[in-house]
Amino acid sequence: MSGETVHDLFVIGGGINGCGIARDAAGRGYGVALAEMNDFASGTSSAATKLIHGGLRYLEHYEFRLVREALMEREVLWAMAPHVIRPMRFVLPFQKGGVRPAWLVRLGLFLYDHLGGRKLLPATRTFDLGGDPAGRPLKPLFRKAFEYSDGWVDDARLVVLNARDAAGRGALILSRTRVVAARRQDGLWRIETRNAAGERTVHRARMLVNAAGPWVDGVLSGVLGRGDAHHVRLVQGSHIVVRRKFADPRAYFFQNPDGRIMFAIPYEQDFTLIGTTDRDYEGDPGAVAITDGEIDYLCAAASDYFAEPVRREDIVWTYSGVRPLFDDGASKAQEATRDYVLKVEAGDGEPPLLNVFGGKLTTYRRLAEHALEKIGAALGAKGRPWTAGSHLPGGDFAPQAFDAEVTALRLRYPFLGQRHAERLVRCYGTDAAALLGTARDAAGLGRHFGGTLYEVEVRWLVEREWAVTAEDILWRRTKQGLSLTREEAQALEVCLEGTRASLKAG
Repeated sequence: MSGETVHDLFVIGGGINGCGIARDAAGRGYGVALAEMNDFASGTSSAATKLIHGGLRYLEHYEFRLVREALMEREVLWAMAPHVIRPMRFVLPFQKGGVRPAWLVRLGLFLYDHLGGRKLLPATRTFDLGGDPAGRPLKPLFRKAFEYSDGWVDDARLVVLNARDAAGRGALILSRTRVVAARRQDGLWRIETRNAAGERTVHRARMLVNAAGPWVDGVLSGVLGRGDAHHVRLVQGSHIVVRRKFADPRAYFFQNPDGRIMFAIPYEQDFTLIGTTDRDYEGDPGAVAITDGEIDYLCAAASDYFAEPVRREDIVWTYSGVRPLFDDGASKAQEATRDYVLKVEAGDGEPPLLNVFGGKLTTYRRLAEHALEKIGAALGAKGRPWTAGSHLPGGDFAPQAFDAEVTALRLRYPFLGQRHAERLVRCYGTDAAALLGTARDAAGLGRHFGGTLYEVEVRWLVEREWAVTAEDILWRRTKQGLSLTREEAQALEVCLEGTRASLKAG
């Protein structure tokens, strides 16, 4: 079957960059379609360290433009999505004779405080670990520390909220839809897609955007038939999640003897997230998995700091992703640039192609704005930059009003426990009340699947957020996979089959 609509843009890739570009473009009045071959954020965008940060270590590699842009974005994104983004303080212990001298760290943090127009986030301070709760989980040899500000983000939810907002502004959003071919024809792009049911559709667009992340070279070589393409360097980053190592709400920034850095972050209330690694990766990005060597590395590096060692048996979950870094020829994976590169290809009279290389969560909104500059130059400008003062769905409350939102939700739904209410506001913000609807007690939430996951939320995710499988819900939309047993997860999968069938029938 052939579609008759000619889109201004067709975006390949439903990660943070693809969804961010689709949202920005749709908000300016462009006709937009986006296809993601799997679930949204099922690749790199859900495998991050989950930080909105300037990138303190990037200063060592003189990436001042990237760091400044990222620092400026921290508070912009927090205001845009105060439900899925929150400020976090980071403790950086140091010792004499360490990897980096204290004066160098202090200089870096001074730049960190003053490069990015910080307004709400508190400044850096130096303190004594001996008299502070942050020192309790650490070995006694760490006596001093710096404390600075950055932010935490639910990465997969950030992606799907961008997709939701793009759809709400008129974009055609297609999940589990693979682009199998694209070629220039009669002054337009002819794009052929195949969905999960095997149905093929032809779309036409004035411009094609290749935002396929780790698969960006694969799109060029396979979908577009270019032969071998080598524009990105694939770097694997892996994380481990262990039972909570410390009660303090602050995170830790550790410096490893090999010069790398690592974070230990409070995660989903009962856990600690430790990562990441940096190693070159070859092979299918969809098949990436943590290696035994990476597990040993993360356990050993964390154990250098924590008084109680991190052991393999402490691990409750691991995840790995592949970062598609622009290949700048750096000799080490951790030295490769984290900046993004946007390249437009178009001959005379040919419909243009925009390739997106690199990027990171923190700078996705600015990447989208820069992409729209190139799109406007190619197709004709529409609208003005608008996302800086916007809100993602559910994020229409003040950045520092999260606790007030939780209180208001519990007043409206008194049967909710504190942790349940906090999780719903953290996931859905002001949409939490729409999700709960007319429920007057726990029975009104429908079937209980385990943890704080109920049928009413599952239906919302299927109907509003393109969730199809238990994995979509448990590990990307909610992180309730950490709370459900294997049997409960299997029961959810069985139930989803019935839910999907009833939605089709309805």
